[in-house]
Amino acid sequence: MKFNLFRRPQAVAAAEPTGATTVTMAPTPAVISTSVPETSGSGSNNTEINKNDMFEEIKSKFLNEIDKIPLPPWALIAIAVVAALLILTCCFCIIKKCCCKKKKNKKGKKGKDGFNMKNMQGGEKLQDDDDEEGETGLTEEEKEEEEKEQEKLGKLQYSIDYDFENTKLTVGILQAADLMSMDSGGTSDPYVKVLLLPDKKKKYDTKVHKKTLNPVFNETFVFKVPYEELGGKTLVMSVYDYDRFSKHDVIGEVKIPMNTIDLGRPIEEWKDLESADQEEPEKLGDICISLRYVPTAGKLTVCILEAKNLKKMDACGLSDPYVKIQLLQGGKRLKKKKTTVKKNTLNPYYNESFSFEIPLEQMQKILVAVTVFDYDKIGKNDAIGKIFVGSKATGLGLKHWSDMLANPRRPIAQWHPLQPEEDIDGQLASLNAKK
Repeated sequence: MKFNLFRRPQAVAAAEPTGATTVTMAPTPAVISTSVPETSGSGSNNTEINKNDMFEEIKSKFLNEIDKIPLPPWALIAIAVVAALLILTCCFCIIKKCCCKKKKNKKGKKGKDGFNMKNMQGGEKLQDDDDEEGETGLTEEEKEEEEKEQEKLGKLQYSIDYDFENTKLTVGILQAADLMSMDSGGTSDPYVKVLLLPDKKKKYDTKVHKKTLNPVFNETFVFKVPYEELGGKTLVMSVYDYDRFSKHDVIGEVKIPMNTIDLGRPIEEWKDLESADQEEPEKLGDICISLRYVPTAGKLTVCILEAKNLKKMDACGLSDPYVKIQLLQGGKRLKKKKTTVKKNTLNPYYNESFSFEIPLEQMQKILVAVTVFDYDKIGKNDAIGKIFVGSKATGLGLKHWSDMLANPRRPIAQWHPLQPEEDIDGQLASLNAKK
């Protein structure tokens, strides 16, 4: 219909110049000029009609495809509404997130500026919420300093003196102050462990001072060390909190490389404790023992078979191990036995048996402690590691004891990993305290 309407004026415009013979040349260009836009207008109308036809065709195809979907119209409308809501929700979340980031950046800048201005005006403190800790304007170095101040462990006073004539290093543990409280009552039971690394075999412990954060020790310890070897040593003084029933907790330590101090004169000074390095548990080795019980005879046989991968205790990188067996009841030692010493080995083989007479009714009260020692001709024999088995033990110790009782007259062998002697002694003390 639009195409026909546009063509009628064109026919009228063509008839006017032919009918008017008296018309001058002036109106002729006007007729021509009016006919030109009509022609261009008709072309644009043709393109518009073509676009409309294409749109109508696409619309009809889309509606036909929708009609083929086996869903009622209301379901299609519901799906469209839900999809639109999801899109709007996503857009809202994205916009909100962007706005929040901008606000945080602005607050951070304001916080820094405010901090500086307040420092200029007399050092007033900023009060920020916990969730805005990162926006206080503090640098990383300042944060580290604050953390160090909060983690004050205490300080230790010590003395160092070297006797060049007798090649003796005398270390004095004088006192400690402001120690960190490790017990629930707000106190600690501190003592100091002194050793000269890398030699871990020779170490000294001070006496334990109960329930105090400012202990006075006044104890001295002597290390026999030639002066030419002293430069490669490091003096370590570690402050521990004694615990009767568990592993002792380290409060802090002072490390002094011997090549950084002047040994020409006696030294006496205070130093702040530093956090001790959390070392992995040292591997002490394993021991294989066999247990056998004969109920009718009331006879318990403990056989020490062998040990392997024992800790190196001598300067040559070996040990001289032997094993001590103790029969315990109620914290009291009933009997003790020990094996022969195996020289210069970390994997000794014993195969030595020891028998104890124990009535069946007493078996639930008995504990057997097995300790591996390094024999030393001069000085005290050092414990390498320890285990215990019995009805009140845990882990492998309990399992081994239960297997033995479940298989009378039959020897039951089992490997056990050695543990530090002080840890086992603490466990035994806690068992006795429960009684």
